[in-house]
Amino acid sequence: QVQLVESGGGLVQPGGSLRLSCAASGSIFSVNAMGWYRQAPGKERELVATSTSVGSTNYADSVKGRFTISRENGKNTVYLQMNSLKPEDTAVYYCNADVRRLPYQYDRTYWGQGTQVTVSS
Repeated sequence: QVQLVESGGGLVQPGGSLRLSCAASGSIFSVNAMGWYRQAPGKERELVATSTSVGSTNYADSVKGRFTISRENGKNTVYLQMNSLKPEDTAVYYCNADVRRLPYQYDRTYWGQGTQVTVSS
């Protein structure tokens, strides 16, 4: 099976920075897109940023200019650098990845367990 392990969440003051990491492991042939989503209490899960294996990226309007997604393909790892954090960024952040387990097979989406990010003074 494929497992995504996240780290880097925590408590930070407004204006501060955090870097989230997510590594995919297990039975993996290749990884295509990887991304980050978040869910605040009482709200639906929303896309934060995504990145393909060839470097194409997409960001939610609310984080453009503040967050940066990056990839380390050799380790099947994705990072989210979060700068100028605001209280409204407080949420559980989830990593996901489109993973191919065998050659000539289809991709399947996997999710991490989530990591809490709290922005508060």
